[in-house]
Amino acid sequence: MSERSDADDIADAGFDEWLDAAETGDAYYLECPNGHGSLPPRRVCPDCGATDLEAVVLPEPGEIETFTITHVPTPAFEDDAPYATAIVNVGPVRITGQVVGIDPEAVETGLEVELEITVSETTGERVIGFRPA
Repeated sequence: MSERSDADDIADAGFDEWLDAAETGDAYYLECPNGHGSLPPRRVCPDCGATDLEAVVLPEPGEIETFTITHVPTPAFEDDAPYATAIVNVGPVRITGQVVGIDPEAVETGLEVELEITVSETTGERVIGFRPA
């Protein structure tokens, strides 16, 4: 977990709370009465506009739908390279994150993964990660 200073006490509009929940194994998504899923922070369903959103446990494992391998990163991730970033289908939502615990060249579409909050080697900040299941 990254170290936070007093200047960092302002949460990132619900995202930090979601990261906290995911770190403790309590990741969730928001579901509207019509069954559409989205990730926080949300106050309105992006599909139908419903405002009655319920937190539902995020199912695991997820499956990599697509990915890319970054060899030449932006300065914000220079110490992390090379790394694979994937879009993972996790039930009714898709989550983008860094694939960890596997050689980036071994990542493939269809690989089952589990959510893991990890720390960027470059910034020391928490990032969404996926580890092979």
